Amino acid sequence: MLQLVEGIFNGISIGSVLLMSALGLAIVFGLMGVINLAHGELMMLGAYATFVVQNAFKPLGEPWFNFYIFLALPIAALVAALTGLILERGVIRYLYGRPLETLLATWGVSLILRQFVRSVNWVLVISIAVFFLLWLGAIFILRRRLDWSRIRNWAIAIVLPLSLAIAVAVGFLLGGSGQQNLTKPWFSARNIGVVAPAWLREGLPLGSFQLPYSRIFIIVLTIVCVVGTYWFLQRSSWGLRIRAVTQNRSMSSCLGIPTEKVDALTFAIGSGLAGIAGCAITLLGSVGPNTGQNYIVDTFMVVVVGGVGNLVGTIVAALAIGTISYLIGSGTIASMLLPWEALKPLADLFDFFASTSMAKVMVFALIIAFLQFRPAGIFPQKGREIG
Repeated sequence: MLQLVEGIFNGISIGSVLLMSALGLAIVFGLMGVINLAHGELMMLGAYATFVVQNAFKPLGEPWFNFYIFLALPIAALVAALTGLILERGVIRYLYGRPLETLLATWGVSLILRQFVRSVNWVLVISIAVFFLLWLGAIFILRRRLDWSRIRNWAIAIVLPLSLAIAVAVGFLLGGSGQQNLTKPWFSARNIGVVAPAWLREGLPLGSFQLPYSRIFIIVLTIVCVVGTYWFLQRSSWGLRIRAVTQNRSMSSCLGIPTEKVDALTFAIGSGLAGIAGCAITLLGSVGPNTGQNYIVDTFMVVVVGGVGNLVGTIVAALAIGTISYLIGSGTIASMLLPWEALKPLADLFDFFASTSMAKVMVFALIIAFLQFRPAGIFPQKGREIG
């Protein structure tokens, strides 16, 4: 029984991370119909932002280091939200209504973000800063001309490649300067470990084992995120606008709701929640450039099983998938069935799937079987909410 309680607790903590990530994806998918395959990379950026904040606090020593997590959470959310906002403004808004194109575009963005984390250094950062400084500065100056609408296409065609060429030239000059500090990668392709604060490294004694405070912290953080998301969607004016656009975009636009701003805000909020989830996964183990890919499939499964855009369904699906995956993958179910001789074949079956990767296979098969009976999820949208 204690082993089962421990397994359920650990499964709920994993499900809590999935829930934080799926909340943002459910909002974005439900509102805009965008299949964002870069959502996992937004989690990864949140995890790396936490790593940077931790390193900034290390020289301060105790007791300041024990409080870095409270600064890392908003910074991780902000980094992921800004990245999501740039993604929506720069790519997604041109592809609304074309789900296949958004899938391919966000998949390409996910590859770019992973490679960026592997190779980012001061040369790359300076080159990007030079490009945006030249590009945005030139466009800002040219937009003040009275004939901007007439010269717009020509200005972009000239300024864009010129800014890019200058930025590339600056990168080559800095890269060939022989300064190793400028060319050394910040993170590289290796996984990194984030040291939890001292007060999260212990646990709450329960019989012969402990409930780690880090996992309790993740569960509490998830509850705060869920309550905050519910309050925002149900009680705030912008939440009302988001719900209106979700139900009927054209009518909302006719009533004066700025649908473009709603889209941008929704994408930023969803991305920020992914950043918070990224901060949480640093408490569960090491993270790397491919960390997001370990969660993106499970996150989409949560959204589909719970019902697209349904908050309650997302909560139930996330906790159920996280708990079942852990109970199967940790071998908890197999070990509980072993004492029963009549259930030995079933115990052998669960023992075969008693690994993280194989547990995902079994959970995926169970989800496929479930969707045969409820293709719209646990709580499907009804009435005017459809479409």
